[in-house]
Amino acid sequence: MASKVTPPPLPKSGAISKGYNFASTWEQNAPLTEHQQAAIASLSHAVAERPLPANLVHDHVQRPENGLSVAGEDANVGDSGAIEAVLTSTSQFYKWFTDLESAMKSETEEKYRHYVNTLTERIQTCDDILQQVDETLDLFNELQLQHQAVTTKTKTLHDACDRLLMEKQKLMEFAEALRSKLNYFDELENISSNFYAPNMNVSNSNFLPLLKRLDECITYVESNPQYAESSVYLLKFRQLQSRALGMIRAYILSVLKTAASQVQTAFRGNAGNRASVSEGLEASVIYVRFKAAASELKPVLEEIESRSSRKEYVQILSECHRLYCEQRLSLVKGIVHQRITEFARKEALPSLTRSGCAYLMQVCQQEHQMFIHFFPASSEDISSLAPLVDPLSMYLYDILRPKLIHETNIDLLCELVHILKVEVLGEQPARQSEPLSGLRPTLQRILADVHERLTFRARTHIRDEIANYIPSDDDLDYPAKLEKSSDATSETNLVVQDGENPDVFKTWYPPLEKTLSCLSKLYRCLEPAVFTGLAQEAVEVCSLSIQKASKLITKRSTPMDGQLFLIKHLLILREQIAPFDIEFSVTHKELDFSHLLEHLRRILRGQASLFDWSRSTSLARTLSPRVLESQIDAKKELEKCLKATCEEFIMSVTKLVVDPMLSFVTKVSAIKVALSTGTQNQKVGSVMAKPIKEQAFATPDKVAEIVQKVNAAIQQELLLVLAKMKLYLQNPSTRTILFKPIKTNIVEAHAQVESLLKAEYSSKERSDIKMISIQDLQTQLDNLL
Repeated sequence: MASKVTPPPLPKSGAISKGYNFASTWEQNAPLTEHQQAAIASLSHAVAERPLPANLVHDHVQRPENGLSVAGEDANVGDSGAIEAVLTSTSQFYKWFTDLESAMKSETEEKYRHYVNTLTERIQTCDDILQQVDETLDLFNELQLQHQAVTTKTKTLHDACDRLLMEKQKLMEFAEALRSKLNYFDELENISSNFYAPNMNVSNSNFLPLLKRLDECITYVESNPQYAESSVYLLKFRQLQSRALGMIRAYILSVLKTAASQVQTAFRGNAGNRASVSEGLEASVIYVRFKAAASELKPVLEEIESRSSRKEYVQILSECHRLYCEQRLSLVKGIVHQRITEFARKEALPSLTRSGCAYLMQVCQQEHQMFIHFFPASSEDISSLAPLVDPLSMYLYDILRPKLIHETNIDLLCELVHILKVEVLGEQPARQSEPLSGLRPTLQRILADVHERLTFRARTHIRDEIANYIPSDDDLDYPAKLEKSSDATSETNLVVQDGENPDVFKTWYPPLEKTLSCLSKLYRCLEPAVFTGLAQEAVEVCSLSIQKASKLITKRSTPMDGQLFLIKHLLILREQIAPFDIEFSVTHKELDFSHLLEHLRRILRGQASLFDWSRSTSLARTLSPRVLESQIDAKKELEKCLKATCEEFIMSVTKLVVDPMLSFVTKVSAIKVALSTGTQNQKVGSVMAKPIKEQAFATPDKVAEIVQKVNAAIQQELLLVLAKMKLYLQNPSTRTILFKPIKTNIVEAHAQVESLLKAEYSSKERSDIKMISIQDLQTQLDNLL
């Protein structure tokens, strides 16, 4: 940048030297005020520093005494020089003023010219500076372009270097990846040479690492089938793997056979002492000595179990399980069979079942523990021991099944169910957990056979002992049978529980006892669906059997005995089946072919086509049976029968006691109805027109006779009925419930008669009839109970 130019100093004003000199004549002629003088002084002071123009500088003129003197600066004198001029006339003044005005104008123009010159110089200086700046900017732009070019070349070089580094890294990674991939293929020759070496076997320390490397190669080649010749290499690798797995199988089989041979040798050495074989050697030889083989096979078996995710190793592991089970079975089957046979020879069926199951559970537990020593990772797979446990459990099944098939005792079969469900399948697995799961299918099979046999025997029992029961004379000897039992013991309620007096069953009809006894035994032994069917059938045939016995008792004794017998046993049956938490409703499905004949007739008459599959009369629909469903609820049928019997008994007792009154009320009602309809002939109408008390059957004497008969029946017949009710129905609440409608009917009959007496008879006639009051009658009936 150019340095700042300092402007030259402005010339002093020449007007100062041309000013008026007021010190002489002018002040005398025109004196100024102080204020004017102060203003002039201020103005003089303001312009004192302004130099005069050069053309107004002249010699100093001496001011006259009586004229106006004008001071001016002479250039020759200097800045301090003053020229005095005396103005004596107006023309001189105007001339002076004109000169002064010209000097002032010249002075003003000089100032602006000086300012213009200064601006011009400064503009020129700026132009020079701008030119220099432009030249500098051009140089800077050229430098910037050169820098940008250098930067571009540098970045290009850097990018090229980075690209080359990346390409180098990729090539190195590719080479490394290619090398790692080729390693799997290159391993074929190395693994083959090692596997086919003469000294290579499963016990060699290099065998398992080579097997692991072989698996890695197979996995890699399998996952990359796109590589050239991958299928060829995969086939060769699999051949090596098959050879290795075959060596493992042979090795394991050899070790197991050696262990089994050692145990059998120990058995033969102690063949003379059978007791020691069965007791001591089973634990010390069969189990303890066999664990040595597990230690020898442990590395190989652990390696196989660790690779159980691959199907090849799943197969070899399953094969190892099978080989193990075969060798173990060859050792223990003889002892197990011998022990179970001894149980069957010495013990009854329940004891045989209990002892045999307990022994098999013990053997199964020990075998599972031994299995864990060989295959720790497969301990949760219970099915692996099936080839060993199933044949052992079949020994017990084969001995139990023939005995179960020929067993006819329901109690014994129920005991077997309890043993199997509670003691064996219930408690033992809960204590010993999963090791016994392998035995569970056989135990379930035995239990299913027991259920099947028990169901068959229960149906046979229901058919022979309940449905087809033929009662003896003693079974139908009612009420004498109850009277004899009442002398010996009395029943206190209808609910019979275990531990009570067994004589209570003597008063029951035998089919009822057999039904309840059978159902109580089967309730906890059979599945709910099976028990429901049996219970429905048993209750149904028991109810029918009781009804048949009731009819026989009616013929032998009285209708009332037959009714009370039926009520008694139906009540017992209803109350005793109430605790069973089942539905006594069964749906029966039947095939109905009744429509078949009509369809065939229509086809033969040509009214329908045999092969028209689109119509309802086609061959398929013609020969298809209809399924008819019918629902039978034995409990509801029992309730229905009990209700009908109770109503029949109530009506018979009511008729026995108040029949005369009922006949009297019926006749009176008939007369009133006949009079109201007016359909009778004149003669009959004249008879009917008489008052009620004048009718032959309704005279006060006849009515009094009717009342006396009813009173006598209440005192005699009704007491006999209540005695019989007490004999048949020992529960007071039952008797009260049954007597309540009888009492209501008797009171209602008396109320109707009393209403007729009040309407048709005088008070004297009513007193002669001696009709008991309703309140007294209710009290009397209540006292009878």
